[in-house]
Order: sequence, then C-alpha cells, then structure tokens
Amino acid sequence: MKFERFTVVASRSPEAQKALEEITSLYDTCSPEEADVIIALGGDGFMLETQHRFLNHGKPIYGMNRGTVGFLMNEYHINGLAERLETAHSSELHPLRMKAESSYGVIQEALAINEVSLLRQTRQAAKICINVDGVKRVPELICDGVLVSTPAGSTAYNLSAHGPIIPLGSNILALTPISAFRPRRWRGALLPNETSVSFEIHEAQKRPVSAVADYTEVRDVASVTVSVDNNVTTHLLFDPEHNLEERILNEQFIP
Repeated sequence: MKFERFTVVASRSPEAQKALEEITSLYDTCSPEEADVIIALGGDGFMLETQHRFLNHGKPIYGMNRGTVGFLMNEYHINGLAERLETAHSSELHPLRMKAESSYGVIQEALAINEVSLLRQTRQAAKICINVDGVKRVPELICDGVLVSTPAGSTAYNLSAHGPIIPLGSNILALTPISAFRPRRWRGALLPNETSVSFEIHEAQKRPVSAVADYTEVRDVASVTVSVDNNVTTHLLFDPEHNLEERILNEQFIP
C-alpha cells in the first residue's frame, strides 16, 4: 500500500521526543486529519493510547520503538521510511466492548484493544459469577480477579496471569482467572470470538470490584458484559520481518 502523507505522534519520553525531532527535520509531515498513516513513537503503552485516540479515524498506525519492550512496535530507524511504509504488513484488530453497571445503577461503556479485567478493590477476595452466552459456567469464582483478552492482548496482562497466548486470526478470546482461590484448579477457558461473557459480582458491597477496559476504570461494579465489537477496527502496520502474527507465535517458544 502506498502512503504519501503521514503524521507523527510521540510519547513524552526524551527518546521519543528526540526521534520526533529527527523525523520532522527529515520528512514533510501533515496533520492527523490529512494523513494516510499515523506514525507512533514510544512504547507499547503509547501505542495503545494512540490506537484509542485514532479509533474513529480509520487510519493505519505504524509504530517505532522508543520505549522499553516494544512488542507492538517496529525497530527505530528513519532512513527509507516511505519504502518501509509501502512494504509493511497490516494486522486488523477488533476491540472488546465493555458494558459495566455499578452498584449505584450507573452504566458505562468502554473499548479495550488488549483486555477487560475485573479486579478486587480491597484486601478481601472477589466473588464473581461467570456466564458465557447466558449459560452459568462458573457459579462463584473466588479470586483476585478475572480477565477477557483479545489475541493482540494475550501476550500482555493475560500472559502474566498465566493465560494462553493466542495467534492472530484464530477468532478466539481468552478467559483467564487472576490468582483463583476457588475453584482452585480452574485455569480459564478459550472462547469463540462471537461469545458474550457476563460477570455478576457477589457481595459487591463487602467485596468491591473494579472493571478496567485497557485504561478506562469503572469502580464498584455490580455486573459487567464483554463482547467483541466488529463494527470498530484498528489497523497496525509491521515490517515484513517483524509482523505481529510471527511475534505472537514466537512468544509461545520463549522459555
């Protein structure tokens, strides 16, 4: 794909700001509204912010790593940038839509590109009932929390919680408990992409729970519903030798 105009956004880190100066001194850039592609300079956290910021623009995002891990980023070097953009591979991602109702009856929605997490707010463990497509699958999970992850997010918090790594294009979601106490041996589940998962909080006043969609938090929730929103799409661009599908696959073989 040929990209003739691009805009550059950068995190506040010194490395990202320096890279921004280097690129804008070498190339002509334009506003996000006029651009064919968004170039993001920073780490994975900034890439996530950039995806949310431009979700409604429908423009692909090409990241270059000026952060720490940079799992969702390409290597940083600025020579031949136009050629790199032309040969980049596109990965299409659909976010999760979270609908959370608080104990006070307030309903709030948010999108999550990585995962939706339910987390205990106090020293006491949470008690959460899990329903999958209206069927009660776990009557009561006593835990620190539970999350639903997309394939793109499966190598983030989901992996830290010992959830499975999911290849892109598999049309599967990960349902992963966080420090489960009962049932002790339940390790989670893999669910079809079209699944709707709902959570009911038991003893919500005594054992309050928050729901987090990427970085949007709703506290004191009573119930939460999570499903994939196929009407919203974000596109990430990767150099052919560092495409996202290969990175996620490779993570499964790292000891």
